[in-house]
Amino acid sequence: MTRLLAGLALFLALVTTAGAAVPSWGAKQSSPADTPPSALKPGEWIWGGAPMAPGPMAVIVSLTEQKAYAYRNGILVGVTTVSTGKKGHETPTGVFTILQKDKDHKSNVYNAAPMPYQQRLTWDGVALHAGGLPGYPESHGCVHMPTEFAKLLFAATNMGMTVVVAEEGTAPVTVVHPSAVIPIDPRNGRDLTVAPLMNGSMYSWNPDASPTGPISMVLSVPDQRVIVLRNGIEIGRAKVEVTNPLVGTHAYIVSAGYMASATREGLRMPNWITIGIPGHGDEAGKVVDEALVDRVAVPREFMEKILPELKPGDVLLATDERILPSTTGPKLQVIDSNPPEHAP
Repeated sequence: MTRLLAGLALFLALVTTAGAAVPSWGAKQSSPADTPPSALKPGEWIWGGAPMAPGPMAVIVSLTEQKAYAYRNGILVGVTTVSTGKKGHETPTGVFTILQKDKDHKSNVYNAAPMPYQQRLTWDGVALHAGGLPGYPESHGCVHMPTEFAKLLFAATNMGMTVVVAEEGTAPVTVVHPSAVIPIDPRNGRDLTVAPLMNGSMYSWNPDASPTGPISMVLSVPDQRVIVLRNGIEIGRAKVEVTNPLVGTHAYIVSAGYMASATREGLRMPNWITIGIPGHGDEAGKVVDEALVDRVAVPREFMEKILPELKPGDVLLATDERILPSTTGPKLQVIDSNPPEHAP
């Protein structure tokens, strides 16, 4: 009996220890909704949205501000302090999608370190998850969030949701700060081959390169190009003409339904909502009108191919930065969805 009780006590002790092995980081409750994001201290956060409310989500991570902003239908519903990659392990900038979700993930690289509410951005180990928040970049490349915020965000997002990691976080915002959109192989970091437009061609279209998944588009005003990526793989690009362009970088998300009056030679335009990214908060939730759509002229043949592919939650970034590979500047990492055999 003594041995039985001793064994039971040891078992309970082990269970208790295992249950306490995962720490909790950051504030337990949201700060008041009217708290300015700039006033948040390390570990503090704001959440104003029901986790399972309808509407497409998107997340902007500002490396400069060490904050992350969550949007639903273009409206800011949450903001949190974060800790991103330290020197030598910098968090990559670029346009990403959620590739994997794991509530109880443990690191395959760093001694099985807990990574609660993990939402994977790359197959080489970068993810959103709960973690330490000292008030400055300290991670090995991941985006650390307060535990309770990470839990709410995990419940609110879907696979394929767009996450933009930006180097700048104040006006003028340059979400797509680098000046080349070149997909990379996440297993080795090498550039994937991207075929440019042939001489005289107005567009290219290869949906079989990535048949399904979320779409992200980047439109460069100075380059007069729009590039279409699905799961981080380029499936098309086209020449465009932009008149009376907006200054800076602006983000838009596809919502349900179609514009009542905006058509292009019989083609219906989906509804778009402006994402109020940092520096353009006054634009949050504004419905894009026909006048703005008419500023962008796109080849009809290309429109016939891309419009049926767009779904609520797909994102367009319009920027006054150059994006063609022939320009100089750091590269924007766009990650594809093919996992390596062993992901960290």
